[in-house]
Amino acid sequence: MEDADIIKLYLQRNEQALAETEARYRGYCTGIARRILGNEQDAAEVVNETYLALWQSIPPNEPQTLPAYIGRITRTLCLKRLRSAYAAKRGGGEQAAALDELSECIRSGQDVEQELDAKELAARINRFLREMPDPERSMFVCRYWYFDSIAEIAEQFGFSQSKVKSALFRIRKKLHQMLREENLL
Repeated sequence: MEDADIIKLYLQRNEQALAETEARYRGYCTGIARRILGNEQDAAEVVNETYLALWQSIPPNEPQTLPAYIGRITRTLCLKRLRSAYAAKRGGGEQAAALDELSECIRSGQDVEQELDAKELAARINRFLREMPDPERSMFVCRYWYFDSIAEIAEQFGFSQSKVKSALFRIRKKLHQMLREENLL
């Protein structure tokens, strides 16, 4: 079944949408969740939570690209789970390492002004990524969206770990500079 047909089922509130989504996207969602959470049981729970979130959000939302929409929901649920798991203690892992690396580029905090600027910041980061050549863009997405380890990225692209670390450092430096120049930091 095509994505447009699955979306129509959701809009019609037909429960078959969930079965079709699971058949088509379980592996995709599980891969995202497993990589971020590093735990098979938590990943399975998040995937099930993703289906519930889809059911609750379509309608009123009508995604144009179902895989991106599902991936975003899965990732968001994983990050919420990580935040709650690490609220009392700071943990290790690729997720924490990747987020720490990005923390120097993007300001932190929870004030209202930052919430209002979040969409502008996201739009500018997306433009930054579109302007970036491959494989740098792909490495950035692998590290900071999918939370791949440096070793996994190096293997995937056929680079040394040192080269990947250096490339990611330069990209973060460019991102930081661009955000400062545009007063988004």
